[in-house]
Amino acid sequence: MRSMTAGLFGVGILGGALAWPGPSRLEAQIPSPSRPLAPLQVGGGFRFRLEAWDWFVPGTPADHAYAFGAGLLRGGIGMVRPGYDWLVEVAAPLLLGLPRNPVAPAPQGQLGLGAAYRVENGDRKIGLLPKQAFFRVKLGRTGAAPTLRIGRFEFNEGQEIQPQDVTLAWLKRERISQRLIGNFGFSHVGRSLDGVHLQRATPRTDVTLVAARPTEGVFQLDGLGELDVELAYLALTRALFPRLAATGPTPRAEARLFAIYYQDHRGVLKTDNRPVSARSADPTGIHIGTFGAHYLQVVRLGPGRADLLLWGAAQLGDWGSEPHRAQAYAAELGYRFDFPPGPWLRAGYLRGSGDGDAQDGRHGTFFEILPTPRPYARLPFYNLMNVEDAFAQVLLVPTPRLAFRADAHLLRLAESADLWYTGGGAFDQTSFGYTGRPSGGAGSLGRLIDLSADYQVSPRFAVTLYAGHVFGQEVIRSVYPQGAAATFAYLELTRRF
Repeated sequence: MRSMTAGLFGVGILGGALAWPGPSRLEAQIPSPSRPLAPLQVGGGFRFRLEAWDWFVPGTPADHAYAFGAGLLRGGIGMVRPGYDWLVEVAAPLLLGLPRNPVAPAPQGQLGLGAAYRVENGDRKIGLLPKQAFFRVKLGRTGAAPTLRIGRFEFNEGQEIQPQDVTLAWLKRERISQRLIGNFGFSHVGRSLDGVHLQRATPRTDVTLVAARPTEGVFQLDGLGELDVELAYLALTRALFPRLAATGPTPRAEARLFAIYYQDHRGVLKTDNRPVSARSADPTGIHIGTFGAHYLQVVRLGPGRADLLLWGAAQLGDWGSEPHRAQAYAAELGYRFDFPPGPWLRAGYLRGSGDGDAQDGRHGTFFEILPTPRPYARLPFYNLMNVEDAFAQVLLVPTPRLAFRADAHLLRLAESADLWYTGGGAFDQTSFGYTGRPSGGAGSLGRLIDLSADYQVSPRFAVTLYAGHVFGQEVIRSVYPQGAAATFAYLELTRRF
């Protein structure tokens, strides 16, 4: 059975985060204590982030350039016994200095994430919510016996096995996990699930089943209630030992098959490329099945290691009154030199399908479900819906405490007849969770360059710096003709106790 170190606050973040390399690992959520106390454990952490936004320029007076501060305090208590464990954790998010008027008339809409917090919370600054409260029992006496977790918990799909190989672990954490289901830990409130989590894990094979309802939160400080949304997730993950991998007992490859069922009965106005009149006349819910797989492999080659990532998903179901058929896939290659400080050079391509005809009675836009968008769009002006993303990245770790990462993305819409989408899924009862802006009939979205640096000051204290800039192209210029460039930067401090 997993120790409370893994249970308390989900996945530990800071311990060993910069060993190789993982700058955005620090952004996921507040970590657990580095050394568990048995049997009763108490721990927590605090994260503070100062964000500076300069969004695309609107055509009316509105706050598109602003800065604000936000903090997240988490604390919990739990107990570990040979056959069971439990955890109760609370979170207190804090918002300071939000912009006063960060929303422009449609289609320009909300101007950066500061606008999302302002719209959802008004002048409210502090929240208090139950982040996790679960009981987990071991269903048997052997080490491989299944475990059953019941209650409120955080869950990130794609993290079912934790590889010992640092390259493989980074690929799982940063390039596989949370594409479709995540805790949205980059936001200042986050997302939890209320339900059951059944898992049977051995060192090489993991079978996971989750059936749950997501909580409110993410951008709104009130994260107590559930949403009228149901989610089921089933995955089989297998660690592999290809002949080409380095010798030794450490798995250097992995495959996963997964299926997700999602249904939304909230009755909110859906975001798609149909006219408002057609969407308003279609209050029917969403029922979508997603079937996919991923494959990872790390091979020793010359003076370093080459890595391969393949991921894909197909969807079918009902988008209100329309049949839904969509797909997405990603392929990535990398090479990491063994000599310090690396470098690790990577490149990849992702395509999430769009809807090419709003009048054909079918919905073809890939639906990202309930993800954490930030790992795949570090300046979150897009997501994995109706997009083509060709990127290159460089990662450097000059010392065990310091890591750098630089990305460059070339972004296009998969279908120019569809919308430019942003967002990360349902987070309250009245907002759909995704926003769509018209494309203006164009396909070229923009170019993104960004850079981050992470420094582990001490085992319990870390600092992150990030800056990204968007050079908007035809799609963005059609929505923001007054200024199609945007910048996002932040300073983040994370402290465990």
